[in-house]
Amino acid sequence: MSALVKPVEGYLIESVETIIFDVKGLVHPPDKVIAFPRFIPSPQGPRFRRKTPYRKIYSLNERFEFLAKNCPEYIIYDPIFDTKLCEVPVERIKRVYNPIEGLRKLKKKSTLKKIEKEALECLKTLKMESNVPWSSLGISGSILAGTYNESSDIDPIVFGSENCLKVHSTLRRLLEEGDTPFKPYSIEDLRKLFNFRSKDTQMSFKDFIVTESRKVFQGKFMNRDYFIRFVKKPSEIVEKYGDTQYRNVGYARVEAVVTDDSEAIFTPCAYKIEDPKVLEGPKLQPILEIVSFRGRFCEQARKNEQILAQGKIEHVKNLRTKEEYYRLIIGNTPKDYMILKS
Repeated sequence: MSALVKPVEGYLIESVETIIFDVKGLVHPPDKVIAFPRFIPSPQGPRFRRKTPYRKIYSLNERFEFLAKNCPEYIIYDPIFDTKLCEVPVERIKRVYNPIEGLRKLKKKSTLKKIEKEALECLKTLKMESNVPWSSLGISGSILAGTYNESSDIDPIVFGSENCLKVHSTLRRLLEEGDTPFKPYSIEDLRKLFNFRSKDTQMSFKDFIVTESRKVFQGKFMNRDYFIRFVKKPSEIVEKYGDTQYRNVGYARVEAVVTDDSEAIFTPCAYKIEDPKVLEGPKLQPILEIVSFRGRFCEQARKNEQILAQGKIEHVKNLRTKEEYYRLIIGNTPKDYMILKS
């Protein structure tokens, strides 16, 4: 991998074992990339890439189990994040899949498959309606990897805070207008999504539907599922690996009020909170925010809403400013959740 290439959330990487990983987060060790296996070579795989069969793996447990069996050296304890992570050394990266470059190539293709046409039309619509540059848009997921099938969804990426806010606002308008190719999920769609996600995130269907039904980053485009990630540009990220030390200090269930949801659309997402009450777990203060590195927890709550959340408590210490506080991390285990308090 070129030293000039810095994969971030939304990028894919391929290891020398031809495993395709999706990159997680925006802060990475200098000689490794934090990424989890997504498409793995499999003799019985239903997806084909250059005549090689692949299959897609979903849950975090399944991803760790696959690596433990096939590439255990990629599972390491990271002392900065104080947790077990999948980290691929840069010298083991065979190829980097850049979503922006992937879209550029898609636009130049003379012959497109049905899903490629729909993905390109989706991004063209977002670009024109939002007035953002092509350089801020990309395509990820199976289309970027070349492992898609007829039932695959569309995974657009928007880079840069200003561009993300424009596209998000446009998407909300298009969904509300009703006479566009963008449609919100129906109750039946949400039931299917719930059945799929409940294997990895456990909550009641009632709680699920309250939050998921109002999200705009997911839905249908031309009757195909889409899932859009909004990602900050690397130049917007102040934190460097090692600037902040994270420590796992337990597991807790808390009740709080969201005071700032300005980071809710991004992956990773964050929610500033106040008046947190620890209902179960270590009684630590101040807990200032709830954070998730998983796209499914974007747009989970809005400003002034009261929430219940359960996850890992981390002590956060900025080694430059000496600021210290606690945060709740959700999305690492199936028990983690954040719901609105009724």
